[in-house]
Amino acid sequence: MNLFRQADFDGFVQTLPGTRLVDQWESRVAKVGDKVFALMRPDRQPNRLVVKVTEESFEILTALDGIEQAPYFAKRKWVSIGEGAPLPEEDLRYYVTRSHQLVAAGLTKKLRTELGIPV
Repeated sequence: MNLFRQADFDGFVQTLPGTRLVDQWESRVAKVGDKVFALMRPDRQPNRLVVKVTEESFEILTALDGIEQAPYFAKRKWVSIGEGAPLPEEDLRYYVTRSHQLVAAGLTKKLRTELGIPV
């Protein structure tokens, strides 16, 4: 699996409850309850993944080569991860999943229940 490939990105994020995919901002965007939790920029070199992270993870990740504050998202602790960044695939899946959890936590209980997300 390579989350920097659209088919793998799509397949993985669709395993997370309440996810829908749209093409927006010249990107493949994963949303939960109409809120973005991840996007992939396959047209960029290197390919990029953008996800929401905790404040602690933001500080750690942005200190690594190939990972930076995500443009337009940085105020809310979003990072842009380049394909060459020193993160194994398992870690990338963790951060995409964690981003889903962080964004879903901001949804109403009613909507989380409707989307099949544990309350």
